[in-house]
Amino acid sequence: MIEPVNTIEYNEPIFFAVDSENGGKRLDKLLSEFLSEYSRSFVQNLFSDGLVECNGKGVSKSHKPKCGDIISFTVPEPKELSLAPEDIPLEIMYEDDDLLVVNKPRGMVVHPAPGNYSGTLVNALLHHCKGNLSGINGIIRPGIVHRIDKDTSGLLLVAKNDAAHVSLSEQIAVHSLDREYRAVIHGHLKNSEGVVDAPIGRSPNDRKKMCVTNQNSKNAVTHYTVLEEYRDFSYIALKLETGRTHQIRVHMSYLGHPVAGDPVYGPKNGVNLGGQCLHAGLLGFIHPSTGEHKIIEAPLPDYFTDFLGRVKKNGR
Repeated sequence: MIEPVNTIEYNEPIFFAVDSENGGKRLDKLLSEFLSEYSRSFVQNLFSDGLVECNGKGVSKSHKPKCGDIISFTVPEPKELSLAPEDIPLEIMYEDDDLLVVNKPRGMVVHPAPGNYSGTLVNALLHHCKGNLSGINGIIRPGIVHRIDKDTSGLLLVAKNDAAHVSLSEQIAVHSLDREYRAVIHGHLKNSEGVVDAPIGRSPNDRKKMCVTNQNSKNAVTHYTVLEEYRDFSYIALKLETGRTHQIRVHMSYLGHPVAGDPVYGPKNGVNLGGQCLHAGLLGFIHPSTGEHKIIEAPLPDYFTDFLGRVKKNGR
């Protein structure tokens, strides 16, 4: 099985071995599965630019590698470019002259990346805000204060000006911004509530993953509370103290109870939900201009409640 890659280091070769399940398949198809967040045309361009090799030699997109072959490819760094506003519907949970809070659907990419320069949250924001977004994070990420994964749904803060962006970023840095999630995880946690205090860095064995490690890592703290337990799953609430890449997904997997539907950190034969059952349901912050403490909430989306309903039917 080819697991999708979610984290890329630009201009550095990425390697994977072809397993028995994928031996004999076209290489462009395998790379499309591996680079699931990138468009098919982007993958095709990797071949035309000579950035894909099999066992150290350049190959065509139609090449069919054998089991055991080593595939390597390099993703070029994205170019700064002018992005086009797109009239994409957004669910705005709060908005004023300084900021807005968006309820991002699962499957939407937050900011552009190679192969995804359209259809992103940023494209939609450029249209909705008429270009009035903070410029601190550059052309590719205007207004984006923090991010959530493509297949995680929920609330995102967006800054309309640089002053608001600085204020909100400082709240994240000192851990005063409240971020609460809901998740369905495999199995039952040992304690009904607890704290995972374990540093996260890139996996030394698989560069497309993050992991709990003491090497080249950053501190990561996640608080959890069990809300309900069922036969094979648990419904839990989580609160982030820090905001590392894939933090909740990595910490739950570290505990032996990965998020249901997680294609990267979950079990190989886990449930297929089209993405992890993880929702950012609450944001609490101090308003940059008024000083008011704002709390914004977003209800569980349909994909989440549908799966939770199926889990409940299976009993406790």
